[in-house]
Amino acid sequence: MQYQYLNIGINLAKVQFQRNIGNATQEIKADLATQNQLTFLIGHAITQDNSYFNTSIDSIQDASRHFLNDFITHRLNENGIESDFSYRLFTKDSSDYLTAPRVYDVSEKIKTYPIELEGYLPLALNKRLILELQFKDINNYFLFQLNGLTIPSLIFIIAIIFVIVWVLRSFYWQRNIITTTNDFINNLTHELKTPVFSIGLATKILSENASETQKPVIELIQQQTERMKIHIEKVLELGALESKKQLFELKKVDFTPILERICEDFKQLSTLEDTDFSFKIENKEFSIRAEASHLENAINNLLDNAKKYSEKPKVSLKANQKGDNLVIEIQDNGLGLTKKEQELIFQKYYRVPKGNTHAIKGYGLGLSYVKEIMKRHKGKISIESDPGKGTNIKLKLPLLYE
Repeated sequence: MQYQYLNIGINLAKVQFQRNIGNATQEIKADLATQNQLTFLIGHAITQDNSYFNTSIDSIQDASRHFLNDFITHRLNENGIESDFSYRLFTKDSSDYLTAPRVYDVSEKIKTYPIELEGYLPLALNKRLILELQFKDINNYFLFQLNGLTIPSLIFIIAIIFVIVWVLRSFYWQRNIITTTNDFINNLTHELKTPVFSIGLATKILSENASETQKPVIELIQQQTERMKIHIEKVLELGALESKKQLFELKKVDFTPILERICEDFKQLSTLEDTDFSFKIENKEFSIRAEASHLENAINNLLDNAKKYSEKPKVSLKANQKGDNLVIEIQDNGLGLTKKEQELIFQKYYRVPKGNTHAIKGYGLGLSYVKEIMKRHKGKISIESDPGKGTNIKLKLPLLYE
């Protein structure tokens, strides 16, 4: 756009120059057609007649050359042309009679404007006489004329180039950070596999000689260990999803029994942790296209968050059909979120600041994981919250119909 803008400006400058040079040449032609002091001096110079002047022919020619140059300069300036120029006065047989004080080399790119003179001078010489105006670097002159356009355009182009370079550098910098972070998370989760395996093995050994009162606790440890294994695997899979290394396969499933199992497991855990948890799932089949394990992890993540951020947790889950969607609502009585925090809460690594400390440790990955999973399921996640009044998170998943 900037190039076309300049190109149009240059073309307009050319048109204006052609008009001005046309007017100037007509005035020059008219002035040199009559006998006056200048044409009288030029006439004696080109006929080499020094009978009227008490000086040499060379002096007459030199004076004529300069006076004619000043005359042409004056006429060009009157018509708005201030470009450097040269000229030569010659006949059709190519005999040069006068040349400008400044002579251009024939190898240079020169734009010429010939003026065939009439009247006094051709009659005095008895030959057809041509005054040729010569302009060098005329395009540079046009650009100079367009300074009001070229300078802002060049500044704008430089600014655009700077912004593009800055954006590209930022993009590559961000990509490197994401790659490094994903590598760190992958390495960390791989390292966690060893202690989880050890815990699982230890609980299996303990369960062999456990008493009846100890068995429920050991079973809960085993259950949570298995759950930790699944979390580790899914974090690794999420890293692969973000790097496009793994296909996210959606299959048709009835999500009702899966959702009931999630709630029953969380209910059992809540009993041990003194959490008031209730759930209500509409008694019908919810057929959706899903990667069930990822979706299960996402819901467990939301339930864990609802439980953690309250002194006396009270959590509820409701699931029912609204229109063509399965809607899952998770309500808690926690700290709540401000409007600004609600906008940032799903960003990776973001954690809600509470002074200089976090009572609940974490890495700010959970909700970004949930949002990514909902996006992959073509679902939506929304949040309603007020500080001190708790939070309601709503998941919408499209239902399948035969």
